[in-house]
Amino acid sequence: MSKKTKKSKKNPYQDQILKFLEQNPNQAYRRKDISRALKIDKSGYHHFRKAVTELAREGKIAHLKGGRYAALATQKAVEGLLQMTRKGFGFVADDSGGPDIFIPAQNLNTALDSDRVLVQVFRSSRGKSREGQVTTIVSRATDMFVGTYHKSQYYGFVVPDNPKVYRDFYIPEGNELNAQNGQKVVVRLGKWESSQMNPEGEIVDILGFPDDPGVDVASVAIGHGLPLKFGHTLERQTNQMTLEITQDEVTRRLDLRDKQIFTIDPPDAKDFDDAVSLEKLPNGNYYLGVHIADVSHFVEAGSALDKEALQRGTSIYLVDRVIPMLPEHLSNQLCSLQPHEDRLSYSCFMEVDGKGKVVNYEIRESIINSKRRFTYQEVQEIIDDPKSKDGYAGILREMHDFSQFLRQCRFAEGSIDFNTPEVRFILDEKGQPVDIIPVVQLHSHQLIEEFMLLANKTVAEHVFKIAPDEKKPNPFIFRVHDKPDQEKLHKFREFMQALGYKVQIKANITPADFQAILKQIEGGTDEILIKEVALRTMMKAVYSPVNAGHFGLAFKHYTHFTSPIRRYPDLMVHRLLKEYNGDPLPFKEKRARNQQLKEVCQITSDRERRAMEAERESVRIKQVEWLVQHQDQEFEGVISGVTSFGIFVETLPYLIEGLVRVERMENDFYIFDEKTYSMIGRESGEVLRLGDPVRVRVARIDRERNEVDFEFIKA
Repeated sequence: MSKKTKKSKKNPYQDQILKFLEQNPNQAYRRKDISRALKIDKSGYHHFRKAVTELAREGKIAHLKGGRYAALATQKAVEGLLQMTRKGFGFVADDSGGPDIFIPAQNLNTALDSDRVLVQVFRSSRGKSREGQVTTIVSRATDMFVGTYHKSQYYGFVVPDNPKVYRDFYIPEGNELNAQNGQKVVVRLGKWESSQMNPEGEIVDILGFPDDPGVDVASVAIGHGLPLKFGHTLERQTNQMTLEITQDEVTRRLDLRDKQIFTIDPPDAKDFDDAVSLEKLPNGNYYLGVHIADVSHFVEAGSALDKEALQRGTSIYLVDRVIPMLPEHLSNQLCSLQPHEDRLSYSCFMEVDGKGKVVNYEIRESIINSKRRFTYQEVQEIIDDPKSKDGYAGILREMHDFSQFLRQCRFAEGSIDFNTPEVRFILDEKGQPVDIIPVVQLHSHQLIEEFMLLANKTVAEHVFKIAPDEKKPNPFIFRVHDKPDQEKLHKFREFMQALGYKVQIKANITPADFQAILKQIEGGTDEILIKEVALRTMMKAVYSPVNAGHFGLAFKHYTHFTSPIRRYPDLMVHRLLKEYNGDPLPFKEKRARNQQLKEVCQITSDRERRAMEAERESVRIKQVEWLVQHQDQEFEGVISGVTSFGIFVETLPYLIEGLVRVERMENDFYIFDEKTYSMIGRESGEVLRLGDPVRVRVARIDRERNEVDFEFIKA
């Protein structure tokens, strides 16, 4: 038989299957249901089954979750960013603004987390969420991955650190770079033509063994595509920069060098980008000054330094290091508002009346000379000690009282308090964690938070006030936070009801409504758990050129103005403020600027998400490292999740989450009740539900995956 004859042979059932599914466009069927509808007998079932598999593999029909098949949608492919989950499936955020598209594991077609992809959307029953299949990878988010190298008798492979990378990398002979078994390595993605095979890779760097100092956190940074260093040329050019305050600069700026202005920061901070001042006016109002480092004076738009800052998007604060957005000569020296040094700044002055309203304001380029560098702890001690003789005690107490007043006003307007517990680590000289300490939220933290929030809000409102048409301001960057979607609110209500709380959640929920719900759980044993779930219920705040308001803060206008050393949108906001003087931009220029800001917002929102993931992962690594040293210890905890395969427990106060697998719950046979988020013992009737306090000890630790298994300790 010739090759041509072989190629032309077609499975006779393919046309029948296609026709049946196209005639039933809004239904999905299991394979056996299709065979019954087509009256396939036993003798032809093998060929029928093969036809279904071939059609799905060729992308001619949809293979849905649950082993169901359906006709393809007639609409054109959707482009968007793929976001993977740890469970092996993903969602594509539709660029056109439509709802997210669910991508089952079998339909990923070699796409990886954060890849930009084209998706063929499947037809679905009315009201159901969209589902699809990746047809094309438009661009890879990265081709570099970090993992652990393993050597078998015949070949090597790399197990990726990132659990969202769902395949190991096959390392052909000659591509291993002499890596040793168990070492952390960087692998470059090579050939990967079919999802039926594992991707090939080439090891391009050896980081060292996991216990070598700094390797663990460096692995996190590289794994998330975070550059650890700046290029030599850029560093050299930046190091040649100097601060020269000419007479012309003094003349055109507001000279505040004689004012009582100071900074309040963490004890280990090196980049001071905000300072504060406060005066009481004769009319009884307060005159608050927020003074921000004028980074835009040094970073020229479109320069190599500016492009690098945009691609970084933000400074990243990992457990043992900071990866700065700007080189240290700028971030820690020229731009940093160091004490007793003249510095260029951008000041926002706000006159606040007895109702907490800004009745007047001024935003000006300025020069300051910080009179003192305070830490949060120093300020708190002065606030707490009425007998303190510190020369700044009076103004600090006044700032404290004023900030608490602003805080009360903000919450009265419906702003939501989402402060959740955090931990910090004490590391030894090798970077090993020797202690985990809960972070205490001080009133001094709240002081700075309230002042910065008010400045950011005032700047965002200013853009509308200076526009000839307040409804159409010049292009700008806003910090926006949408309302929670209805599906997440429904799940949150079920979650609260499972914990015994009676809550009513309106379809058109307001920040004040959400705040009232959280008021119910204040001081309760499950407060931490509920706040964490509530935070996940909320949409993520992002940067946008469209002012959609900030739901969580209950602000109609909000931006980021106060941290240009460590956030690129703030740097861009400074530039825009300097440029706009009330005159509208010409139409063509406005359109071009809007497009530019749209791209900046997309990049910086993505970089922020990436930084948060890296920061969380670095914390998880150190938590697991610390737990290895305390495996014999018993821990108090709270049930933070209940699934069919086990119970998640979060230890207090260390916030280390681990899984108690059902097979380790040997005292009874437990049945999962999905409606009440609980496990029920069949013999004893014991109920284990969300929020219950428990005691656990370590049963297993997987350092490679940073996974922890616990087991219950019975009283």
